[in-house]
Amino acid sequence: MAVKAKRLFVCSDCGGTAPTWRGQCPRCGAWNTLTEKLGSSRVASPDGLPSGLPIVLGEHPGADFKPFPTGIEGLDRVLGGGLTPGGAVLLGGEPGIGKSTLLLQLAGLAAAAGRRVVYVSGEESLPQLKSRGERLGVLHEGLLAASTTDAGATVDILGANPAPDLVILDSVQTMHAAGVEGAAGSVSQVRAVAAACVEAAKRGDACLVLVGHVTKDGQIAGPKLLEHMVDTVLYLEGERRHLFRILRVLKNRFGPTDELLVMEMREAGLCEVPDPSTFFLGDRDPAVSGSAVVMAMEGRRPFAVEVQALAAKSFLAMPRRAALGLDVGRLHLLLAVLEKRLRLNLGQTDIYAKLGGGLKIADPGLDLGIAAAVLSSFYDRPLPAGAVFWGEVDLSGRIRPAAAQDTRLKQAERLGYGPIISPDAGKGRPKADNLGDLARLLFS
Repeated sequence: MAVKAKRLFVCSDCGGTAPTWRGQCPRCGAWNTLTEKLGSSRVASPDGLPSGLPIVLGEHPGADFKPFPTGIEGLDRVLGGGLTPGGAVLLGGEPGIGKSTLLLQLAGLAAAAGRRVVYVSGEESLPQLKSRGERLGVLHEGLLAASTTDAGATVDILGANPAPDLVILDSVQTMHAAGVEGAAGSVSQVRAVAAACVEAAKRGDACLVLVGHVTKDGQIAGPKLLEHMVDTVLYLEGERRHLFRILRVLKNRFGPTDELLVMEMREAGLCEVPDPSTFFLGDRDPAVSGSAVVMAMEGRRPFAVEVQALAAKSFLAMPRRAALGLDVGRLHLLLAVLEKRLRLNLGQTDIYAKLGGGLKIADPGLDLGIAAAVLSSFYDRPLPAGAVFWGEVDLSGRIRPAAAQDTRLKQAERLGYGPIISPDAGKGRPKADNLGDLARLLFS
């Protein structure tokens, strides 16, 4: 959309700018070097200046957009302070995981705070939206809704005067852009719809939240360009048969990219878990063999999680190896190291390993806990009560310190765990530099 750009005079020597013509450049002092850079056909950029025109970056007036709170303290922390006017957020997640529930709660909280919110749904009718809003208790005067699959209608909403503070588009794969070939959800349509909506948001003061479907392997559907076009990419994950959900930040231009938020699904919607440090332990029985507590890191947050292992005699030609919540390839690697370095005979033993609570974690610091749980089940001897583990196991059997050692240690001390077993646990604590040390500490 072509708009009238502001008058701008640029110095041909230094690139300095001035709003009006003058004989001398205010930046470098050169005479008769200011020329007007304005054409009626030039398309204005989101800040009102002609697009493609280079200027001195340090002299740009900048933007005074301050994020506004979402009403969910943990979500503000994840986003880097809240929702930024003119920003675009992409939320992905599996079907039924709670994306629409979370966003309708977010819309209701923003409306209750006096902001003008528009929830555009291409998947649900207005009666369905109202029914869910009544159940969640989020219906307020400032919460507007539209049920349409026309991308042009969403662009008009974003460009309205006055513009809404927050526009939620659920979902980008259900929208159809006129004049673009392909059915809704195709690569060409997703690209066109996202480009039009993000551009409209950038030109105004509305924060745009897009909902994205995911493929069967968990990736956000559509072209990868979709994730590059937005400022923030969030992913909501969890087991639908469990009550917890984890909101991860995959990209964030306004804040950290290694944050996460743990939430619990209740009748009133998704609620933040205030202290998730021990949330995933559940009713753990420390007297049972094959169970180890690991201080794992997810983003910047330490979690005490339970690693479970079961070693049972195999009646198959090739023993089974299975893992839930863990990388099965990493399990195979650890079993090979245990067999080689500790001279164990695991060739006729089925080994099963999982993380309690339905978690999925790829932290290398889990290695030591997995090894301890496998040894505990193999010898059928429970680990010391209150013991906590972390460390990365090399192919040589050596145990390396895991990342964020100090953070894990402080959290373990705060939660009262002991003994703390890691390669660098500090003075006066058991030290495990290799798997032989681990076996002696646990079973000598």
